[in-house]
Amino acid sequence: YPEPRSGGMRKPGTAVPGNLAARPESRRDGIMAHKYPNILVHLVFSTKERRDRIPVQLQPPLWKYLAGIGRNHKIPVFSAGGTANHVHLLIALPSDVTIAKAVQVLKANSSRWIGEHGIAFAWQEGYGAFSVSASHVPAVRRYIDHQAEHHAKRTYELEFLTLLKKTGVGFEPDQVFG
Repeated sequence: YPEPRSGGMRKPGTAVPGNLAARPESRRDGIMAHKYPNILVHLVFSTKERRDRIPVQLQPPLWKYLAGIGRNHKIPVFSAGGTANHVHLLIALPSDVTIAKAVQVLKANSSRWIGEHGIAFAWQEGYGAFSVSASHVPAVRRYIDHQAEHHAKRTYELEFLTLLKKTGVGFEPDQVFG
C-alpha cells in the first residue's frame, strides 16, 4: 500500500496495512481473543465382534440419538449412518475435546440407549478417525447417508481397510480387527 499523500506522516500507533511488525500491541499481550477450529472428522466404529446387533428399525432413531449426544456434549454431528454392525459419523471436534473422548462419549451413551431397547449390546473397542477437509464434507455426507447401498457390494471389513489405505493410515493387516 502506498503511503498517504498528506505529508507522509501517520498518527502514532497506526500501522502500514499489511505490515504486522508496525501494528500496535494487542491489549491481550498477543493472545488471540477467540478460537476458530474447523476440525472435521469422519468417525467409524463397529459393534463388538462386528456382529449385526443394530436392528434396521432402530437405525434411524440411533442416528438421531447419536446427533443428540453430540449436541448435548457440544460435539456437532453433521451426519450419522451405518448398518447393522457399524456406524459412520461426521463430526466437528471442539478444540478442547480429544478424538478419544468424543468417541468414548458417543459410544457409552449410545450403547446404554441401545441396551434400553432390550438388546444385549456393546461397541468394539477401537475406531477409525479420518480428517476431512471442508471441501469434502458434501461427499462424506453422501457416503455416510448411503451406507446401505455401499454394503450391498462390500463388507464392513473391506470398507474399513479401504478407508485406512485411502487416508494413508499405517496398519498391520492381521491386527486391524483384533
